[in-house]
Amino acid sequence: MIARTLAALALAGLTTTAGAAESPQSFRADYYVSILGLNIARSSFESTIGARAFSVSGTVASSGIARIFDQTEGTAQVRGNFVDGGAQGNRFLLDYVSGNKKKRTEVAFSRGTVTRAENTPARKPDPKAWVPVKKADLVSVADPLSASLVKASSLRDVCDRTIKVFDGEMRMDLKLSYVETGSTETRGYSGATVTCRARFVPIGGYKGGHRSIEFLKNKSRILISFAPLGTTGVYAPIRVSATTEIGTLVVKARRFEAISQ
Repeated sequence: MIARTLAALALAGLTTTAGAAESPQSFRADYYVSILGLNIARSSFESTIGARAFSVSGTVASSGIARIFDQTEGTAQVRGNFVDGGAQGNRFLLDYVSGNKKKRTEVAFSRGTVTRAENTPARKPDPKAWVPVKKADLVSVADPLSASLVKASSLRDVCDRTIKVFDGEMRMDLKLSYVETGSTETRGYSGATVTCRARFVPIGGYKGGHRSIEFLKNKSRILISFAPLGTTGVYAPIRVSATTEIGTLVVKARRFEAISQ
């Protein structure tokens, strides 16, 4: 669950701008996910960014050594609108198959408030250990894909904010703080980036005392580097790293480019 959420935060999705584009712009981003230097997953996403609305859709699949132990393939999509507080999804949908098990998550929002969340099959957690999600925690939140789109006036303004995320089961905060500006180069993009440190704060929807949760909360070092999406005034992750109990998880773009119209 945690690895899925961290990866999703980097899967949305290039020249800095101060204003939104007049017409929608489309982008393609391909990522690979590795741990201890070993490739474990890949993804391909397309996004369309307009002045007021956006959409993101794509695929994620296990790869490399991970396919020996667990073959997972899935699709994710969201449509939504930009508001003063950032990107707000209207409907987030995740379908995936892990081994022989099919799973589906659907979350509906109304102005940032969760109106419906369904997981199929439904999970039956131990009520004695489970930290529930409160109704008040489902206001002004975003799904993992929408949460990865940051609207800002400049690179320097991307960090120093709290991103409230709900993935259909778990509610968490990512508290971003500025680290540095830099540059990177990959297929389709060569230019400036900004790196933020992300502090993971679990809110609800998880097993209390779980080792992985406690590690992410108290010990993990999470860094997210953002790059601009064309002339939209929107920024998306181009690289994410997070230390885990077994090594550093890295999500890195191998393609990050505008699609010719």
